[in-house]
Amino acid sequence: MGTTAFEWFVAGRYLRARRKEKVISVVTVISVAGVAAGAMALVIGLAVNNGFHDTLQNSILGATAHVNILKKETGQGISDWRGLMDRLRRVPHVVAVAPVLYDQVYINGPEMGKGFYLKGIDKQAELETSPVLHKLKSGSLDRFGNDDGGLPAIILGVKAAQDTGLSVNSVVTVISPQGTLTPSGPQPHSVRFRVVGIFESGFYDFDDNWAFAPLGATQSLLSVGDVVNDIELRTDDPAIAPGVAAEAERAAGNRYTATNWQEQNTMLLHALNFERIVTALTIGLIGLVAALNIVSALTMIVLTKYKDIAMLMSMGARRAQIRRIFIMQGAIIGMVGTVIGLTVGFAFCYFANEYQWIRLEESIYAMSFVPFKANPLDGLWIAALAIGFSLLATIYPALNATRITPVEVLRYE
Repeated sequence: MGTTAFEWFVAGRYLRARRKEKVISVVTVISVAGVAAGAMALVIGLAVNNGFHDTLQNSILGATAHVNILKKETGQGISDWRGLMDRLRRVPHVVAVAPVLYDQVYINGPEMGKGFYLKGIDKQAELETSPVLHKLKSGSLDRFGNDDGGLPAIILGVKAAQDTGLSVNSVVTVISPQGTLTPSGPQPHSVRFRVVGIFESGFYDFDDNWAFAPLGATQSLLSVGDVVNDIELRTDDPAIAPGVAAEAERAAGNRYTATNWQEQNTMLLHALNFERIVTALTIGLIGLVAALNIVSALTMIVLTKYKDIAMLMSMGARRAQIRRIFIMQGAIIGMVGTVIGLTVGFAFCYFANEYQWIRLEESIYAMSFVPFKANPLDGLWIAALAIGFSLLATIYPALNATRITPVEVLRYE
């Protein structure tokens, strides 16, 4: 038996208990369970954070543009929007440009009335810049035009349709509070629309508060001329949106300003990133508790194996070998606990996400269930951390074992 094989054999043997030493076996099991619990908790905690982060980010990107170009002077529309769009198309990394006119309006449905945002769009341009209209739950984009049976078309979010009791082919009255300017002040202006589709983006707030209509019909409802109040840009990579926004602002000119999706959702994104750090630190304390359990287990083994250690040293075992025996015991506990913890953690995340075990109130959390997205890279550093803690926990017991003097221990045997 080689030296390393000898050390592994003794380390494994010491972790198992003889009939009179059952307490060692119990403490070993508790140590393994502690490491497993720490690894499992970290996997699940980070998976929840990743799931919320990715789901919300995808929902935001699915419902909003990567970059928005706005007029600096509020209340004034963009009248030269066609020429501006031509300049913005030449900005590097911009893959699509769409003109948009939106405002708050009121809708009268058979179930109830509801305020929401009406977004006037050019259909083809919107399809290129946003995935929302690709997700129609019912209806057809073929009917989305300036006139459908004498009425302009409108596409509602699925939650807004449920709230108001509207469905495809319903005729609905949309009221603009700004309306038409008269000598006595603004008068509400109403237009009847026909519902030709219902979309479902997966983002509750968007599905509940937004609707789409042709740009011309929206301009007529809001009683404005041939203007828009936003030009939306889609980039080839959402991560570079801040840089593209800066370049687009220079291309647009000093009368315009640019914002990007990260800037618009700074608070939410920062909160999610900070939560990830807090989650790792908080659950990481479980790893420290597991390390203390390992220290206790190995210290107890040293105390109960004084005679055996002295016999090994008297038979030629070197102090370095004795140290390695206890380091290997910590490694065994760490590896077994880590494998169990990662296996249980990743399995739980898969099934909890696949079968949506934990449901949420969608109107509050903007999603219907807790998403779990376990990252394999997280598993690697969690394994390294758990095994590292386990090895560090062996330092004191290993040094304590090598302080044994065989002559003193065996003198009276």
